Amino acid sequence: MKKTLFKIIARINKYLLPSYSKQQLNLAKATKLQMAIIGWRYYITTNALD
Repeated sequence: MKKTLFKIIARINKYLLPSYSKQQLNLAKATKLQMAIIGWRYYITTNALD
């Protein structure tokens, strides 16, 4: 149940949230909001893959 929920959220994130790796964002110059989005996407992705 938990894993399927994270997979669904990961798909939603893929379409709604920006991909900073494609934009070649420098993490040293990222704003707090951008860092929060990166952290959120990382959290969801790691839990969806477990």
